[in-house]
Amino acid sequence: MDTEIKNAVKASDQDAQYDDRAKRILGQKYILAHILVKSVDEFKDMNPRDVVKYIEGDPIISKVPVEPGLTNVSMEKDGQRIVGFNTENEEINEGLVRFDIVFYVRMKDGLSQIIINIEAQKDEPTGYDILNRAIFYVSRLVSSQKERDFVNTNYDDIKRVFSIWICMNMEENSMNYIHLENDSIIGSHQWSGKLDLLNIVLIGLSTVLPEHNDEYELHRLLGALLSMELSIDEKLKIIENEYEIPIEDNFREDVSVMCNLSQGIREKGREEGREEGRKEGRNQRDREKIEDMLKDGKSPQAIADFCNYPLKLVQEVQKSMLVVR
Repeated sequence: MDTEIKNAVKASDQDAQYDDRAKRILGQKYILAHILVKSVDEFKDMNPRDVVKYIEGDPIISKVPVEPGLTNVSMEKDGQRIVGFNTENEEINEGLVRFDIVFYVRMKDGLSQIIINIEAQKDEPTGYDILNRAIFYVSRLVSSQKERDFVNTNYDDIKRVFSIWICMNMEENSMNYIHLENDSIIGSHQWSGKLDLLNIVLIGLSTVLPEHNDEYELHRLLGALLSMELSIDEKLKIIENEYEIPIEDNFREDVSVMCNLSQGIREKGREEGREEGRKEGRNQRDREKIEDMLKDGKSPQAIADFCNYPLKLVQEVQKSMLVVR
């Protein structure tokens, strides 16, 4: 609980706080189980309630660095060296890019495990191609297993990894599965190895909440949870009545806080829009005043000095008047 509070307090603004709460809600095991049922072949068509038990430990939220060399940490326990995810040096690694959510899932055979990474995005990034970033993340999940999940050259012990990206505010609901394929170009030799080690799932959430049916079951759940328009009661009603997800106090609190934050973000956006409008109005009035003074024969330098306007602005207005003429 101390860590939960600390993470919330460290958020610097409403957007960051909303992002933090969204990750914590997505990190609830019942929500993760619904994602696994729709994303991982082994759990397809299973009841999410039956999948919860296969999620091992508590999902690690916003703690594990993505950067090479910092994902793992070595420690001593009972005289033995143990390598695990790096969750201890939060202050030392402050400012680094971190996996949103990472956790292990035990397969139904009770022996093998897979590693799941969930990433939440407010929209599809414009500064880079999201698939490229997803490939980097899924590759890091594989390479970081050395010395943690397998040692030396025991590459057959590499665990399957899934990097699942949830992008909000998309034009349509979508879901894509990206994985390795083997194309035989020459000959028919069968190379040994596992093609299913790398798995990327891209989930696009439309701004319009879809109806509850089998095709859009996951999209409706995630869309409702992350919506900035639905009220607390509307979200909880969908979660409880349509998906029969038990609502614990901390879950209810996170939903409540996230709804309040989204209201604040909307109000902040409206105020910024109004301020931008006021600014544009002031700019227009200033330009009209400069035009009148120029028409009266005053020099640009005199106008700039008298009204405390930037000379460049006055010259720009003068130039525009000449163009119009």
